[in-house]
Amino acid sequence: MKNKILFVCHGNICRSPMAEFVMKHLVEEKGLQDHFEIASAATSTEELGNPVYPPARRKLAEHGIGCQGKTARQMTMDDYRHYDYVIVMDRNNVRNLHRLLGGDPDQKISLLMDYTRRPGQVADPWYTGDFEATWIDVLEGCEGLLEHIMKGTSK
Repeated sequence: MKNKILFVCHGNICRSPMAEFVMKHLVEEKGLQDHFEIASAATSTEELGNPVYPPARRKLAEHGIGCQGKTARQMTMDDYRHYDYVIVMDRNNVRNLHRLLGGDPDQKISLLMDYTRRPGQVADPWYTGDFEATWIDVLEGCEGLLEHIMKGTSK
């Protein structure tokens, strides 16, 4: 059985695709890619069809991670039903998802940073311009989430 993870942010051009491709990289390094399905989506329609934002793409490339072909898309109710984990970058987008989906009846939605020793929100580089801070948050969050899933513990 696959662990199905969907990372979500506002536009799906910075934080959530960074998390998607970092997590794919981490599971590939451990030879676990057959046990995971990993994707990302937006809560908004603002960036639909756009590629990963160039500074986010460059930050991934600095660490040997590619994101070719990824374009922004909005999360749907079908996504909610399909994925086991809906991992969100910040509280505003948790609220947006609750509005979009009509709540979280299956308790699938959580914040990425909740899987770290410093719960909170992933720094938004769209506003800060600090893609290194976002990289650190995303990497730490993905490592913690992967550890959580592999231990089979519940939140």
